[in-house]
Amino acid sequence: MIAIGMEGSANKVAIGIMSYPSDDSMPQILANVRHTYNSPPGEGFLPKDVARHHRTWVVKMVRDALKEARIRVEDVSCICFTQGPGMGAPLQSVVMAARMMSLLWGKPLVGVNHCVGHIEMGRLITGAENPVVLYVSGGNTQVIAYSSKRYRIFGETLDIAVGNCLDRFARTLYIPNDPFPGYNIEQLAKKGSRLVELPYIVKGMDCSFSGILAAVDALAVSLGLNGEEAARLDDERIDQEQSNQNQDPDAKPTRADLCFSLQETVYAMLVEITERAMAHVGSKQVLIVGGVGSNERLQEMMGIMARDRGGSVFATDERYCIDNGVMIAQAGMMAYKTGFRTPLKESTCTQRFRTDEVFVDWRD
Repeated sequence: MIAIGMEGSANKVAIGIMSYPSDDSMPQILANVRHTYNSPPGEGFLPKDVARHHRTWVVKMVRDALKEARIRVEDVSCICFTQGPGMGAPLQSVVMAARMMSLLWGKPLVGVNHCVGHIEMGRLITGAENPVVLYVSGGNTQVIAYSSKRYRIFGETLDIAVGNCLDRFARTLYIPNDPFPGYNIEQLAKKGSRLVELPYIVKGMDCSFSGILAAVDALAVSLGLNGEEAARLDDERIDQEQSNQNQDPDAKPTRADLCFSLQETVYAMLVEITERAMAHVGSKQVLIVGGVGSNERLQEMMGIMARDRGGSVFATDERYCIDNGVMIAQAGMMAYKTGFRTPLKESTCTQRFRTDEVFVDWRD
């Protein structure tokens, strides 16, 4: 069986194709193509602009994926698409393309929860058996564990997602959006060393990131580090400090220091609530999924905590952490094998589609 996965919940439109042997052995990734809408530094992206981008690219990418996979339309078993959560207009663009393909090709549709797609792809790639899942991305922050045919949410953000926090701070500092803001913040943070105190907001199993963002934004403005020209001048100062081994500890923080401090604070919060969930369910495994999950420092901090508990951390690189089509194909095929189908009249999308709403019939 062969599944096509179509993803377009945010600023990436992605097509993935996976082949599933009849003996239930390891599936094969035949194609994994992706194109990103990037706005200029200092700017975010509007849903209407992202939707236009997706409409422009989706048909070409389906053709490219079929060519890369070396398959014909007749070989396809089902068309899996992201049903939510996500940004409304971009989601609609890809859903319309999936509906069109279903009608033209005569193939069944399978609607997929975006979050479940990340989890199932992470489980497949890493081999994690029954981990506590930390799902961190631009639109979501959740601590999840599986129980009784559902992915149960143990904790989540009370306001904005951790990825959104990082992305918005990147705009303040005029950090480029290409390849993605979180990655560029991570690279700049590696050059920082001064830890600036920021709000640390954990409430039981939940986190809050809007206060941290407001505090670090205000600090950047007070230090004159916001703006394009300020970014250029500060980059020169960072390079000078990097080449000077006798760094002045009393000098004012650089953009690198603020990125370093923001990462250390928000990731410590995520490690804390993940450890609490591990203790609650008695798990020794952590699976990190979502675009922020590709951050090396987050993986390092989580690894320290897990090893102290006699456990281990599972994570993937940007091919599978960042939104992609194969994760939608994987979760869709798992549901398809149980007999699940999405009728055409129900093949709509929703911006609010919680992880724990999905009946996970393919797991024991």
